[in-house]
Amino acid sequence: MRRLTWFNTTSLTLGFAFLYLPMVILVIYSFNSSKLVTVWAGFSTKWYGELMRNEAFLDAAWVTIKVAVLSSTFATVLGTLAAYVLVRAGRFWGRTLFSGMIYAPLVMPEVITGLSLLLLFIGIGLDRGVMTIVLAHTTFSMCYVSVVVSSRLATFDMSLEEAALDLGSTPFEAFRLVTLPIIAPAVISGWLLAFTLSLDDLVIASFTSGPSATTLPIKIFSAVRLGVSPEINALSTIMIAIVTIGVISASLISKRAAVRQRLEEQQAVRS
Repeated sequence: MRRLTWFNTTSLTLGFAFLYLPMVILVIYSFNSSKLVTVWAGFSTKWYGELMRNEAFLDAAWVTIKVAVLSSTFATVLGTLAAYVLVRAGRFWGRTLFSGMIYAPLVMPEVITGLSLLLLFIGIGLDRGVMTIVLAHTTFSMCYVSVVVSSRLATFDMSLEEAALDLGSTPFEAFRLVTLPIIAPAVISGWLLAFTLSLDDLVIASFTSGPSATTLPIKIFSAVRLGVSPEINALSTIMIAIVTIGVISASLISKRAAVRQRLEEQQAVRS
């Protein structure tokens, strides 16, 4: 095992400090009693109370969560199906075009994606609101789910599915009872990734949102242009806590699923 040198240790320390030290400072100053975000005046939780009474932020948070849940669910279903086709369907006419369309949002600038979707919604006469944001987020996050799930399907042991088919299962039953439980950690990871991307998106949402639907990133960006307030620090701290809890929960679920799968494989080998 290669030991860490002083250069590697220093680089890692500076890198992690650059990434996480601003977040730590933000969390600390969210408990500041002063209205000035850069002047510490004592510990207080009053800004969390003010945040809970801010209807504009609460409405934007509800829209953001609703959009994130719907778009990540749709993206997970479509991305899993697309990954299954790319990995299992073999060579078919139009495969290159299909894969290119799936992976194009990965490298497409968000400004271009948002503008093209805006022109599409205007062209078909669809009023901008929650539904247009959901459609836009599903479009660009589906490719990330497809990449995650396809990487798991590429290493999947086909003999397990073939054994289910030999025992009388239909292809759909074999997928539901054998394939899907095994690739479930990848599917959950794809859903969480799509949820995080939707929760964090600003550019595409600014093109596809309307007056009746404002997401939290847009609201925060508009508020920050007038100056950072302690309420924004409190809101950011809550978002950091939610993401942290989600990441830890997903990691624990994935580890338990991997251990369960390993035990089931060992029992299958013994039997």
